[in-house]
Amino acid sequence: MQQQKLTMAGGNGEIFLGMDALIRACASISETKSKILLLTDTNTAQHCRPLVRDLLPPHLHLSIADGEASKSIHQCEKIWEALTTNAFERSDIVINLGGGMVRDLGGFAASCYKRGIAFVHIPTTLLAMADAAIGGKTGIDFHGFKNQIGSFQQPKSVVIESAFLETLPLRQLKAGYAEVLKHYLIHDAAAWKAAVARQKLPEDWNETIANAVAIKLHFTESDPTEKGIRKALNFGHTLGHAVESHFLQEFAGEPLLHGEAIAVGMACEAWISFRRKLISESEFAEIVQTLENLFGIVRIPPETIPDISKWCIQDKKNVGGKVNATLLQGLGNFVLDQWLSMDEIEQSLFAYHHQFSNRLHS
Repeated sequence: MQQQKLTMAGGNGEIFLGMDALIRACASISETKSKILLLTDTNTAQHCRPLVRDLLPPHLHLSIADGEASKSIHQCEKIWEALTTNAFERSDIVINLGGGMVRDLGGFAASCYKRGIAFVHIPTTLLAMADAAIGGKTGIDFHGFKNQIGSFQQPKSVVIESAFLETLPLRQLKAGYAEVLKHYLIHDAAAWKAAVARQKLPEDWNETIANAVAIKLHFTESDPTEKGIRKALNFGHTLGHAVESHFLQEFAGEPLLHGEAIAVGMACEAWISFRRKLISESEFAEIVQTLENLFGIVRIPPETIPDISKWCIQDKKNVGGKVNATLLQGLGNFVLDQWLSMDEIEQSLFAYHHQFSNRLHS
């Protein structure tokens, strides 16, 4: 990939992407002469901070426990305490070095501190590089609900360095790829078809990430606060977040990764799209077969399905107490503001439980 420096959504920051992205971005940060808090989790402190530490001027480092459970108000307080104790001002910077949890948590804490301090995302997972770090969403979980408390706040910059992917296990790479496939399903039918033909992870992550970033910007630049077209990016997330929240609460020791839950959500919402005649039989079969080949099938005990469905009631997109989802309308296209009944949600999960064996005749 050639050297790139992209303008981010709303013109409020920059995306450093491509050759020497990390070196160029850290040089830009150093020129500000600001105080810097580098936020990591325990994994990125060990595996990723060494790639960044010597590129930055002297800075404060705060590390928190890895995992979704750290996306909490308690961890926000630790960040605010560190910023306050060290007299950080609005002109200073928080750098979030990590995956989606670190990005969400650090961005939210920074957006609230003194009504907003600048922050920079350096994503270290595929999911964060291709999706979560772009678009200005921040948030923490509350009472088990995903991103229940949050804000829209654009980062000062996003630094995408694919070398960090070498630190990831295969499971994490696959989970991030689920969000890439979501981008294809709602916007790029040709890229989806190429992924179907490949039936494995891409070999060129730089090209894959650049394409995913371009798609994400397509939706977020014109709708930064998710009033309209940006809601398309929620395909798979209405049911996916419900599944993720359930597993986080009931199987805290071994929760699903975000992308794994979104793969379940995409399969279920593709089933609803098919039942509503928004996609064809062959399109639905292609989607679920590809998702199964790449991610396998998550075991969802049928007796838990009513409880999982109830998580959808608190979805952030809901209006007037009705569950609001984005569905597919053919491959590479979508339809917004689709109201889902609880019966329909449960039916899709039961269909998933049966691996869609009765998808055409039930």
